Amino acid sequence: MKPLKVLQLLPALDSGGVERGTLEIARALVAAGHQSVVLSKGGRLVEQLQREGSRHIALDLGRKSPATFLQYRTLRRLFAAERFDIVHARSRLPAWVAWLAWRGMPANARPRFVTTVHGMHSVSRYSAIMCAGERVIAVSDTVRDYIRSHYPPARWPHLTDERITVIPRGIDPAEFPRDYRPSEDWLARFHAEFPQLGGRKILTLPGRLTRLKGHHDFITIVAKLIAEGLDVVGLIVGGEDPKRPGYAKEIRERVQAEGLGERIVFTGHRSDVREIYAISDCVLSLSSTPESFGRTVLEPLAMGRPVVGYAHGGVAEILAELFPFGAVDKGDATAAGARVVEILQDKAPAVKPNTRFLLDEMQRRTIDIYKALAS
Repeated sequence: MKPLKVLQLLPALDSGGVERGTLEIARALVAAGHQSVVLSKGGRLVEQLQREGSRHIALDLGRKSPATFLQYRTLRRLFAAERFDIVHARSRLPAWVAWLAWRGMPANARPRFVTTVHGMHSVSRYSAIMCAGERVIAVSDTVRDYIRSHYPPARWPHLTDERITVIPRGIDPAEFPRDYRPSEDWLARFHAEFPQLGGRKILTLPGRLTRLKGHHDFITIVAKLIAEGLDVVGLIVGGEDPKRPGYAKEIRERVQAEGLGERIVFTGHRSDVREIYAISDCVLSLSSTPESFGRTVLEPLAMGRPVVGYAHGGVAEILAELFPFGAVDKGDATAAGARVVEILQDKAPAVKPNTRFLLDEMQRRTIDIYKALAS
């Protein structure tokens, strides 16, 4: 089969799960001898994308304006000139523009159209575009079930089960190796930066400072364990949401009001989360709304670190596969705290090896979809 020419579309290349997945597929395409092209308005990840062998086309299809839809003419000319085999849309507005361009082309001259549903968007005609692909990739069973429930074939006749493929996100075991230990230099620097850790047991809550991530439940759990005589410290690992600075102020004020300033540490955004997972005695996932996947649960579990989490959405899938002991009902902070205690007392089973949620498997299965469509 001749090498494929694949275009992925998304709003920007700055940070986030969609962006990471785009680069991962681009890298795999290049490694397999295919042509990889990504279209976005740009961002800090463009340099990495190009360094890894892909081409970038700068076009802003993420600006929420009626004028953005008119870009379909530009895209149609691009599709015709470049003769892509596959166009893969990963976000709603770029998907709409791409679909408008694609549907107006002769069937025998247009690329094949793929979409990935990365999250559980609001149910609407606007969101339904993510189900318009000739193949629709869902990043978890949770997302597939969400699609089936809200876009049933009775109302969306084209969206048969055969069009939907679940391809879970995956991680590279070399990036998050099991039983990884940080260097002595890193340990010295981190403890110097955060002397509150001392010799205490470390509980970690990763994720941006947004209300959905369950920081108040985390504070409640840490406070209760301290009241019970456990020598623990809580790490809140994540940057503030610039759009909602009031929430970060709210949780910081609560920590101070409850006298937990030395027991709950705000690290801000970190690029060394692997090392932080490695020194954590337990990682928590306390989101109030279901995650479409749950990467911050998978990463520490892949390293063999126990995770306690509210069992809904993609987090429930990952815990069921790798560490069922860590699953508690959504919102049950008391049960979560009790599981943490058992983990700290070495009463929990070992985390199972990750053999399902693997990066190379995700890459291979995605490219297999491209090949099947192109042939």
